[in-house]
Order: sequence, then C-alpha cells, then structure tokens
Amino acid sequence: MTSSPSIAPKTPLGVGSIVSNSFSILFRNIVAVMIVAFVPSFIGLLMSAGMNGASATLGLAVGDPFGTGSVTTIILGIILQLGIQGLTIALLVQLAYDAKLGRPITPGAYIPPALKSIVPIVVLSLVIGILATIGFMLLIIPGLLVYAVYCVTTPAIMIERVGFGGMTRSASLTKEYRWPIVGVLILLGICTFGLTIVTSFLVAAIVPIIGLNFVGFGLGLVLSALMAGFTYGLSGIGAALIYARLRDIKEGVSVDKLAAVFD
Repeated sequence: MTSSPSIAPKTPLGVGSIVSNSFSILFRNIVAVMIVAFVPSFIGLLMSAGMNGASATLGLAVGDPFGTGSVTTIILGIILQLGIQGLTIALLVQLAYDAKLGRPITPGAYIPPALKSIVPIVVLSLVIGILATIGFMLLIIPGLLVYAVYCVTTPAIMIERVGFGGMTRSASLTKEYRWPIVGVLILLGICTFGLTIVTSFLVAAIVPIIGLNFVGFGLGLVLSALMAGFTYGLSGIGAALIYARLRDIKEGVSVDKLAAVFD
C-alpha cells in the first residue's frame, strides 16, 4: 500500500492583517500621507480642469465659466488622472515601508526614486486602468480580478527595477493569491467608495450655493483632492503591504530588505 505525498497547505495571505495595517499606517501618518498624495492629486485635478472645464472635473452639471471639455480632452483628463495615481502610489510605496519599519517619514526623499521609474509606472498604470475598465464593464468581477493580478506592478517597478516588466512580475507574484487580494481590494474599496460618495455630495451641495467662481471652484477642488489623496493613500499603502507579504511568502524577503533598496 502506497501513501500519497502530503501537500503542505498554502500560507495564507492575511487579508485582515493587511487591511488593518493599511489603515494603521494611514492614520498614524495621515499628515505625511496627505502631503504625498494630496499635492499630485491637486495638480492633476487642476490640469484636468484646464482641459475639461471646472464642472466636468468636479462632476457638476452646472454652467461652466472655465470652458467645456470635448471627448478628446475628457479622455486626456482620464489618462492624466491614471498617470497621477501611478506616480502617487510610487511615492507611497516608500512611505509605507518607512512607516512599517518605524523609520522617519521623508516625503522629499521619495521623489527621485519615483521619477527614475516614472515612464513605466505611468504607461503601465494606463494599460491596467484600461484593462480594468473593460473588466468592470463585464459585470465588475473581471475588473476586480484585473486589479488583483496587477496590483503590485508599481511596487515591483520601484523595488526590483523591472521597468516595463512590472505587469509580468505582478502577475507572477499574485498567482494563487488573487481571490484573497480581491478580498483586500473590496474591503479597502468599501471605505474609499463611501468617502467618495460623501465628498461628491458635499461638492454637489456646497459649490452651486457659492457658485462656480474662484472660491467655489477652489473649495470643490480642495475637497476632491483630499478625497483623491485619501483614496490613493489607502490603495498605495495596501499595494505596498500586499507586495511585501507576497515577497515574504514566496521568496522569504522581509520588509527591511525591501526598504533597503532606497537607502
């Protein structure tokens, strides 16, 4: 009688731990996170307003003295936002590891490494965004799976300097852990979606009262940038922690070794 070889159980990703640590790092370093995430979000929204008009940028169906956006400029605005998101996450990857290790948070020091990898990060962020959009049009779940497969693309580019191979590296790392990663994305997404709804309601309620003038537009822009900064902050930190956990499980690489890349 022969006995079949035992198969070691797969090491769990630790969905609850990643989610709780993401919130913990975010709120313990909220000022630094908002500096890192708010500034590019604000600049991106301002540039989008220049291309698409103020009302389109703020999501308002009101008269727009700043001009109206054509289909082309709206698409360019979406591309710009995806690029800003990729850059912001590149900055937050470094912040997350410093925070995880209890090291000083130095936003200015995160810019040079991010700029070195900016081209593949922005291009691949656009590709992932397009694929995810197509996936969400196919009943949502395919879109979540796209994000699960490629969610550690930016951390892989930042840490391993894989350039345009970031998507391939992410697909390899996330293999066998994509459904748990979907769980992380859903839990983090519930919070950011709720914040987006509240912020959109505030902008829609306050700006028409003030009017779409300099003050009204400025207030709406700041609220939208704060919302985007919080969203990018949470998603960027979550991506960094997912990447660190996958490297630890699959390759035995600890967070301190990952962070040492930036020293």
